[in-house]
Amino acid sequence: MKNIFFTITLLFTIALQAQLKSPEEFLPSYGKTVSYYHQIEDYFEYLVENSNMIRQNKYGQTTQERNLNVYYISATENLRELENIRLTNLNQIGMTDTKPGSVNEKAIVWLSFNVHGNEPGATESAMSVAYELINPENKVTKEWLENTIVILDPCLNPDGYSRYGNWLRDISGKNTHPGVYDREHMEPWPGGRQNHYDYDLNRDWAWQTQIETRQRMVLYNEWMPMVHVDVHEMGYNEPYFFPPAAEPMHDFIMQAQRDFHNTIGEMTAKRFDTEGWSYYTRERFDLFYPSYGDTYPSFNGAIGMTYEQGGIGAGRAVTMKNGSLLTLQDRIDHHTAAVLTAVETASWKKDKLVKDFREYFKDSRENPKGKFKTYVVKNSGKTEQLARLLKRNKIQYAYAAESKKTSGYHYQSDKDKDFTIEPNDLIIKADQPKAILTQVLFEPSQRLTDSLSYDITAWALPHAYGVDSYALKRELSIATRQEISRKGKFDYEKVYAYYIPWNGRGSVKTLSLLLKSGVKVRSSRKASAFRGIKVSPGDLVVLKGDNPQLNDFKYSLETLLDKKQDYEIIESGFSLSGGDLGGENYPLLEAPKVLLLSGSSISATDFGQAWFYMDEIADYPVSIVDTQNLGRINMSDFNTILLPDGWYDLSEAYRKKIDDFIDNGGKVIAIAGALNLFEDRAGYNLTKFATNEAKEAESSERAEEELKARFYDYQNAERRAISASVPGAIIENLLDKGHPLSYGLGDTYFSLKTTDSRYQLLKNAWNVAYVPAGYKNFGFIGKSLKKKLVNTVTFAVEQKGRGCIIYMVDNPLFRGFWENGNLLFSNALFLVD
Repeated sequence: MKNIFFTITLLFTIALQAQLKSPEEFLPSYGKTVSYYHQIEDYFEYLVENSNMIRQNKYGQTTQERNLNVYYISATENLRELENIRLTNLNQIGMTDTKPGSVNEKAIVWLSFNVHGNEPGATESAMSVAYELINPENKVTKEWLENTIVILDPCLNPDGYSRYGNWLRDISGKNTHPGVYDREHMEPWPGGRQNHYDYDLNRDWAWQTQIETRQRMVLYNEWMPMVHVDVHEMGYNEPYFFPPAAEPMHDFIMQAQRDFHNTIGEMTAKRFDTEGWSYYTRERFDLFYPSYGDTYPSFNGAIGMTYEQGGIGAGRAVTMKNGSLLTLQDRIDHHTAAVLTAVETASWKKDKLVKDFREYFKDSRENPKGKFKTYVVKNSGKTEQLARLLKRNKIQYAYAAESKKTSGYHYQSDKDKDFTIEPNDLIIKADQPKAILTQVLFEPSQRLTDSLSYDITAWALPHAYGVDSYALKRELSIATRQEISRKGKFDYEKVYAYYIPWNGRGSVKTLSLLLKSGVKVRSSRKASAFRGIKVSPGDLVVLKGDNPQLNDFKYSLETLLDKKQDYEIIESGFSLSGGDLGGENYPLLEAPKVLLLSGSSISATDFGQAWFYMDEIADYPVSIVDTQNLGRINMSDFNTILLPDGWYDLSEAYRKKIDDFIDNGGKVIAIAGALNLFEDRAGYNLTKFATNEAKEAESSERAEEELKARFYDYQNAERRAISASVPGAIIENLLDKGHPLSYGLGDTYFSLKTTDSRYQLLKNAWNVAYVPAGYKNFGFIGKSLKKKLVNTVTFAVEQKGRGCIIYMVDNPLFRGFWENGNLLFSNALFLVD
């Protein structure tokens, strides 16, 4: 009886699989317009229900509560052995001590689609790729899956994808409009490229600031794939791009990875040649910046690859420059062919792929590629945030459990120094499974094989976090522990005040919570000492006398300070040195009432960075208003305006409204392009040149360069242009440490400069951070720009009327990972008056 039941079940399953519907059969508009996100989930659910070669794993949700899914696709017997295959891989590379029930080696290929929401051809093709892999009539793909596990993520950015797709559906008519001026080719602000907070998720792989990335990377580290394919679209006139990638390639990209790129290129080219499809390789999309969907997997041992199909702005169909019609179906077909070729190549090269992957981890531990073998990060509030980042990336670390004198390279001074390791200092060793990624993130500088880089060229975490750090060329023998050791609280008899150090993100969230709870808070403006407590400028103090509304002061405060455990209780306002708590050195902080401008004249990503800061980093309320509605706002309802980077086109009436707001006591924080609103305007001191002589000197230099340019050749024009540019470099700034804008930042501030914008030191303003002569820098800076940055201001504060304006030439919120920049912005928001 059992055999009969089994036979009937098997025949039923075979019959179902034989009738498996393609995306075209399941979705009536497939290939004609962008699918709704729920339709994509419906189709994959249908595949899971009707095939034993695919299995779903919901790994998270987006901010807008859309599901994040991956689908495991392989031969049926492999899916039964999925856990043993996963553990075999992790165990062999040292990522887990847990042994599999039985050793089972397979090639593991991860396919990521649509990290940018308005590149819908990627997600649409994910359905076609999944179907072809499990289609019972496709015998070839079944052979690939005998030794391959495919992990397919059809949409990394469901919120952005839905924003774009829903808009396109809303404005589309019955007929397509391939003319480039139709509205379906002119996506409105902010567009669907970014996620809910308008963050570019393809720059977030290493930093993991966004909820989608964090949830995905948990799963990624549980699998550690050997091949990662990142499927994108670009401008619709572009031919298809597939590997090999372009230079600069990071020195830590191994030869085996480069060789596999070449093999992929040859295999994919044959497929495209047969179809007559246009393509190119090696010209763009380098492998240097570590936080992309191709580089991050590469620094984790995988063959990381970007695939790019022309399609952004194409809508349903568009006429290209060559007169050809590019349809959504064309984009699906090209992606499907390229991605399937990657799976085929991985299957064909399975044995070498597995061998090279294991060798990558073995060799990176035994023969470190970087200059240093140990990194030491001095303990501070920002160190704890850094440790969280390391933990998310599965980078091993420990805390020193003893003191030890040693020497090493000091990041902040850019030279070797003697120093003492103290308990709770962070110790990171290169000898670990994530050796390469560790060294990539901590190396002080990275060698560029080509200065034409696609992205920023410096990112060393000690500079990004503003923490005193050292790198040692030797392994370090020192006692460590896994958790930080916290000292007990000082004994006290009575509560006069609470002291809260201003030392990182935790302090910012605590201040935000206190202010939202109606607690009055003071900030130190001068170093002081109380019994057992040293107060530094910027540190917070909550006085019992300021807060009579709190019936149980101690209980209320300690409830609010639950997540900020390094607070202390002060028994008396009388200081041992410095100022008393009731004096002028401890002014009350005014709770910000914040207006953030948005709209089409503002960079969507830069707006998103400010929005994300307010919502997630500070967790503080903000009102968001489009610039065209500024006239409807009662400015007296606010005391702070945030102006993100953009190309503002405000009327004189709106500009006057902002002028009056400042004069009447308001604070404006202007970032990057927003400075143009105030440059060379009456009543402001912002100007690019401090003197007419400096302005004339640069004009003469430019005229001389134009004369030389008469003899330049055409071919090297792009390389000459980068002499005056900076794609993204770390630049040393001197700080006015007495100004509230600089509190908690350290002795110097290393700014991430991503534009050539510059202003000479301002007159009649506080030049809080500026680039000194002989400044230290890391990453690429064009030769002519480098000398012009000397004595230029990066962050300044100008008093105007009863208010002030804070000029931020560089964006401290860039991509959210520059932790010292987050603190600097917090100073501007909360501490500067």
